[in-house]
Formats: sequence, structure tokens, C-alpha cells
Amino acid sequence: MFLLPGKSFSGRPPPLSSEDRSCADRLGADLEVLVRNFGPRHLGGREQALSEAAEWLERRLEEAGLAPHRERFQAGTTKVFNVLAEPPGASPEAPVLIVGAHYDTVPGSPGANDNGSGVVTVLELARRFARRPTQRRLRFALFVNEEAPWFMSPSMGSLVHAQGCRKRGERVSGMLCLESVGVYIDLPGSQRYPPPLEQLYPDRGDFVAFVGNLASRRLLWGSIGAFRARACLPSEGLLAPEWALRDIGRSDHKAFWGCGYPAVMLTDTANFRDAWYHTPLDRPGNLDLESMARLIDGLEAVILDRIG
Repeated sequence: MFLLPGKSFSGRPPPLSSEDRSCADRLGADLEVLVRNFGPRHLGGREQALSEAAEWLERRLEEAGLAPHRERFQAGTTKVFNVLAEPPGASPEAPVLIVGAHYDTVPGSPGANDNGSGVVTVLELARRFARRPTQRRLRFALFVNEEAPWFMSPSMGSLVHAQGCRKRGERVSGMLCLESVGVYIDLPGSQRYPPPLEQLYPDRGDFVAFVGNLASRRLLWGSIGAFRARACLPSEGLLAPEWALRDIGRSDHKAFWGCGYPAVMLTDTANFRDAWYHTPLDRPGNLDLESMARLIDGLEAVILDRIG
């Protein structure tokens, strides 16, 4: 553990505002569609569900007022694509902040938390920023093929995108990866850790974790400071070299680290808290929509702090 800016929220949070209640309702509605209509979505017998989920995400971004486009590539014998969208207005030469999540799942799991929670969070943030002018570029990214066997392969969606950013010479100021952000449990013993972190962090699984490598320390520092100034949700932070703690690299942010970009994962810590992780029971009813709405309030502040 290390000294972080600001102070993590503690105590009983205030009731949701009417705006935040509407946010929670939208999150729940989007999750229900994603799980009910598309269920498990992956290459390996569920190609149509994967493609139809991506098309639905495009429509949701269009409804928010954005003009999404596809980043197409080949994965084995199948053509797949990332879904990308940017609010208009910023200079094409300006640095870009990428806010992303993967929309595929493991076989057999409908993927409400992993990673429907990250996907619907991206959609909600896209709604908030679709018509808001900013000085720097903001890109919302929904990635395919994060799960095995594609993780860190040439057909991993986030790696395709990060490598494309590098090839185009884009100035990526940072990447915020939303990975399993829906489970919050305020009970003693509800949070576990890989050793030796259990000696350093709380045993209640009621917080969102900001996780980065040493090269991303400025992004993590600024992000958690802005989050804590706004959010009524507990937060913890971790910086570590990946060789010392393999679990810190288990999502799309790792692709950006590999391309030399700063990136931070925001997570409820997945299998270290979520009893339904990677199972058929990963369904919307297990997610805390009120905490997710509070998370989005904090993330809105983080984005504003990064892009002005």
C-alpha cells in the first residue's frame, strides 16, 4: 500500500439523487438486454451472439448521439470488430483518453459482471459526454476477444487497437479499463486477495480498486484523486510491477502497457470477491446498481479532470 491523494469515502452513502436513480435504472435495463438477448458471447459456438451484441452496442451509442465505427480484424476464421466512438469537437491532433471495456464472455457464462458491468458503464459515460465539448479527445471503446484463448494474442481486440494507436502515432494520454465493476459487499470477510495483499487492504468488498503498473503511476494518482473528490463510493489503489503480482494485468489495460501507454484498471476485483465469476450464475440480480451509479459519478469527474 502507498499514500494516495484524497480520502476514500466511508460511512453510509446518501440516498441516490433522482438523476442517479435514473442512471441505475438505465444500467439495469442495459444489463438485462445484454444478458437476456445475447447471453454467452464469444468465438467458439456463439459467434452470432457476439456479433449481435456488438451491433446492439453500436445502436446504443448512436442513440446517445455518437457516430460509432467498427475496427475490423480477423480472429482465426472469423471477422470480428471493436466498437469505437468519440464525441466531436476536439482537435484530431489532441491527446486522447480511452475509456474501454470488453464485451465478450467466457463460454457458459452470460457475463453480467464479467464484463457486462464494464460495458454498460461505458455506455452510460458515453451518454454523459456525447454532446459535451472538451479540449482533448475522448474515445469510448468496446473491445472483442479479451477472454481466453485470445487474451494477449494478435486477435485480442484491445491489443489490435493499442497497436493501431501506436502505428498511427496517436498521443494516448491514458486508458481507463472497466473490468467487472458491479459487485459490492459490505460484510467482513467478503474480500480476498492474492498474497501478501491481505495484510494491507480491507476485508470488506465494498470498494472499487484502481490498479496500475509503475509506468502508469501519474494516471492512477490523478484518477483516484479526482474520483475521491466526487464519489460516494470507497476506493483503493495499487501500483506494482507486473512481475511481482501477475493478477494486476488481467484485462485490456495490459495491451496498452505493452504498447507503452499508461493504463489503469478499475475493478471490483472479480474472482477475489465475486462468487459468480465465470459461472452460469453471473446474472444482473447479483450486481449492485446503486453502487455502480455512484461509480459513474466518480468516473465522470475523473474524465473531466483528464480531458478538461
